[in-house]
Amino acid sequence: MTNIAVIGSGTMGNGIAHVFAQYGFSVTLIDISEEALKKATTTIDKNMGRQVEKGLLTEEAKKKALANLTTTTFLKEGVCEADLVVEAATENLDLKLKIFKEVDESTKPGTILASNTSSISITKIASVTKSPDLVIGMHFMNPVPVMKLVEVIRGYRTSDAVTKQIMDLSRKLEKVPVEVNDYPGFVANRILMPMINEAIYTLYEGVAGVEEIDTVMKLGMAHPMGPLQLADFIGLDVCLSILHVLYDGFGNPKYAPCPLLVNMVQAGHKGVKRGSGFYQYKAGSKELVVAERFKK
Repeated sequence: MTNIAVIGSGTMGNGIAHVFAQYGFSVTLIDISEEALKKATTTIDKNMGRQVEKGLLTEEAKKKALANLTTTTFLKEGVCEADLVVEAATENLDLKLKIFKEVDESTKPGTILASNTSSISITKIASVTKSPDLVIGMHFMNPVPVMKLVEVIRGYRTSDAVTKQIMDLSRKLEKVPVEVNDYPGFVANRILMPMINEAIYTLYEGVAGVEEIDTVMKLGMAHPMGPLQLADFIGLDVCLSILHVLYDGFGNPKYAPCPLLVNMVQAGHKGVKRGSGFYQYKAGSKELVVAERFKK
């Protein structure tokens, strides 16, 4: 397995492309937007530069890694020679089904199709392909070049051989793969999202403020980041989407999204990427400032 295609050049997509290119794979990064691809390659260059500064990568290794990376806005052209396609598009079921159907028609026989979905059913995604045994979940964590975990999700018809290949491949990237079965939220988000949702309910019901909730979890539970800050980092729209998947999948009211989260997403306050969520963010500043709405 040498040729990798990554669909989607956002935060997760460019991180996945970065790691594969760094470890010697030939990578094609695909997006419908040329501007998004330029931004992604700039981000990858900058992040590799940080690795060089920290002594994690040599300048020569950085040059080789960047040479392994190409981009295209044409999906069929980008996936036709791939041994593995990793989809990292927006967390939207209809979009993912559309992508997998098109990719399935454009790849060579035997190509493994992986999704970086954080919650959507791999079995459902695989159902629109001709070879569901070749479809698997490969859920990287953000930021991809730093975080070691990869959740490897077996769909109902994912083969043992494909699962083994992806587990072995993850180890080649110096990641730690964990095999899980295909149920809503898998393991990571089935546990994490209810905690984040409960933290938002705690704020919504006036039990405590933003800083207080995050401080309790950081100092009392040894979390490196409080749940509200983490929600901002993940993206409040992503958190809401995952909670909908959990609620629809299990039908249990404990997964119902907090009304405050729903309102914030509808108002465009989606966290770090939009400059405002539970905290407010300014370019170039690392200071953690509670959003105006939640200041006491």
